[in-house]
Amino acid sequence: MTSSIGRRFAALLAIVLGVGSIVLAVVAFVEHFPRGLFVLALTVLALSAGWHGLLRRGAPRAISLAIAVVALIVALILLLGRNAGLTIAIVVTAVGAVAAARVAVTVRVRKPPAPAPSHPVMFFNPRSGGGKAERFHLADEARRRGIEPIELTFDTTLEALVDAALERGADGLAMAGGDGSQAVVAAAAAKAGLPYACIPSGTRNHFALDLGVDRDDVVGALDAFANGWEQRVDLAEVNGRVFVNNVSLGLYAQAVQSSGYRDAKLRTLLDTIPEVAGPAGSAPSLRWTTPDGLTHEGGVALLVSNNPYRLGRAVGSGTRPRIDSGTLGVAVIGPRGGTGEGLMQQWSGPSIEVDGGAQLPAGIDGEAALLDSPIRFVSRPRALRVRIAPHHPGRSPSAGLPENGLVGLRTLARIAFGPSG
Repeated sequence: MTSSIGRRFAALLAIVLGVGSIVLAVVAFVEHFPRGLFVLALTVLALSAGWHGLLRRGAPRAISLAIAVVALIVALILLLGRNAGLTIAIVVTAVGAVAAARVAVTVRVRKPPAPAPSHPVMFFNPRSGGGKAERFHLADEARRRGIEPIELTFDTTLEALVDAALERGADGLAMAGGDGSQAVVAAAAAKAGLPYACIPSGTRNHFALDLGVDRDDVVGALDAFANGWEQRVDLAEVNGRVFVNNVSLGLYAQAVQSSGYRDAKLRTLLDTIPEVAGPAGSAPSLRWTTPDGLTHEGGVALLVSNNPYRLGRAVGSGTRPRIDSGTLGVAVIGPRGGTGEGLMQQWSGPSIEVDGGAQLPAGIDGEAALLDSPIRFVSRPRALRVRIAPHHPGRSPSAGLPENGLVGLRTLARIAFGPSG
């Protein structure tokens, strides 16, 4: 209830401050025309860019927030010396509106703690994420919480380590490493019906992000086995192999195969583009069937994900609002063969089959692989019991977020003035 009241107050405050900043900008426009015209435009730009940035991550967030800050600074300079009080009021209300809006649309899940396992085990890759496991003393922190740490080594596979731990009676499995390793441990946990915890010690931790694990709190993620709560999420399979994020075919898959990809990802990807999509490109001819039963051929890149991603310019782009819909997300980019369709096609469904020759290069959760064709993808709904630390969000950053500014305004109004719940 407190959380609901807090979100309602934050939404109301965002609306009041947003309207207030625009009203103040209009006053400045009237009093200091034509200079005030630019102040009004800059204020609207700052609010729009700030909203856009706070609901995104990575480079889009940094660029949008930078635009908002610059717009406010320029507005401040234009009014400096004319009306200092009005200038300060415009800046404060605009910044406050964006901050309050962010609080209003962010939902944190709160559930009762699940019973703690008696013999949880954490596997960790000491090299993943630039050595995060050592930097955060993960092994010691795990022991302090009653979790057995097991380090990955060159002479034993992760699958073998997991099997050995299960034979010794492990009743909870955690993985501290990249998403490829997460998939291995998650598959074993799902098969054994055991709870699983994702420890974000990899480089990007995409699975952790969409699960609602705080990627900046590596050590705190271990609390999932102490007093965390539990949710069920989907897994997905490609030719019988489990993946947690996505499988790519075509352009990105070709780049992942390169020996230099890990050290220079962007350069490798750029070098691969003409090889795959250029006039003499060697992209495999992909064939797939859409939910309407029609078979298509082409595409420079095809992405199949465990639940659909938000792609394009939508708020929260690059994340999955949920991982429990029981569906795969499919995106085909750059049609070839004269299909006449748009640059990107997207749909979702419980399964898909792709054909493209004897073997196709693939990127499975960012790792290079070769897949026999036809390639069969299938969703495994609610197959995995995931434990989340009590102080972590527990939801994807795009869960419940509006897809654009207009929808965002309606969302704020609904939170502020709609029924409680």
